[in-house]
Amino acid sequence: MADAVARQSYGRLVASLARRWGDLSRAEDALSDAFVRALKTWPQTGLPDQPDAWLLRTAHRRLVDGARQAGVQARFEPDLARLLEDLSRTTDHNALPDDRLGLMLACAHPDLDPALHTPLMLQAVLGLNAARIGAAFLVSPAAMGERLSRGKARLRDRGARFEQPGQDELAGRITPVLSAIYAAYGTGWEEIGARESRVRGLAGEALYLSRLLTELAPDIAEVWGLYALIAHCEARTPARRDQEGRFIPLSNQDPALWCETTIQNAETALRRSLKLAPPGRYGLEASIQSVHAERRRTGETNWRAAAALYDGLIGHTPSLGALTARACAHGEAFGEERALSLLDEIRDQATDYQPFWAAQAHWLAQAGRKDEAANAYERAMALSADPAVRQHLSEKSQTL
Repeated sequence: MADAVARQSYGRLVASLARRWGDLSRAEDALSDAFVRALKTWPQTGLPDQPDAWLLRTAHRRLVDGARQAGVQARFEPDLARLLEDLSRTTDHNALPDDRLGLMLACAHPDLDPALHTPLMLQAVLGLNAARIGAAFLVSPAAMGERLSRGKARLRDRGARFEQPGQDELAGRITPVLSAIYAAYGTGWEEIGARESRVRGLAGEALYLSRLLTELAPDIAEVWGLYALIAHCEARTPARRDQEGRFIPLSNQDPALWCETTIQNAETALRRSLKLAPPGRYGLEASIQSVHAERRRTGETNWRAAAALYDGLIGHTPSLGALTARACAHGEAFGEERALSLLDEIRDQATDYQPFWAAQAHWLAQAGRKDEAANAYERAMALSADPAVRQHLSEKSQTL
């Protein structure tokens, strides 16, 4: 029972505690203690009518006791008493304020190392432990735990606010939150072992966070764009591997296996995004995925449209991934020489970037330059962490 409540309500409860007490670490500790008590109590007494309110009151009482033991009783006793009185009347789940957006913004505080934004958000909003987060980011549990603790201490020392900002303020602060969720999805995408990673990976958690953000900040176009992007990508999960676990590239996937419901959710979100504002980075990326999704209906990919959208995307975000994908889209639309020309422009940046070498190998093969293609396939295989991808590239190389 407590496990189910934890998954549904953890972020909401810890955000409420952090907002009131101004200390994320103490809020998490108090809520953890409340869950431990619930595991002992609820099997005997039954699930409370309002489990969230029960947990929140229990956690607040722990924090009140800690404050008293710390010697603040004389100064703050009236406030503590009033707090407990207010909590005793909190019985309606819907009456509990939802401060998760403020919590997410605090986790993306500008004084923190950006590399810590995503791990902090995963722990604070979703309740993932340091071992799980560390495994995803190839860091030991102890090292990740230390980083998270230092980050929370910095938030406390900087007096970070855990409150819902006004709409004007929110628009200027949402970008690092979107970046953190996008990074979480990218990490989940890159995990080794496709089927196992669906259980332990971060892609599903990123989808959850992006959907949550559409509820918390529904008037920001890029919030909807990010959700549309992730949903479109997730819709293709069933088609990425065959029954034997072999890797299947997008161009060879069976669109009938793509999840129609998730695609429709993505398309609805994309339309919402484009109505709110001209497309930014995530809206453009989602639009590209929408072009691919059309193959489920038409049987074809409009590569000219994809190429044009990639041209727009690199005007916003000229990342190595976008530049590589743009070259491939142009190759599909205009031929292999266009692809190779665009790839040559980024070669110096892509020394250790596996997708570049996989793309280079493909287009060299299309151009009939077999020896160069074989060398590029070897480079791509050496840079691939996923055995299934290495096997796929090996098979492609053998057909030269």
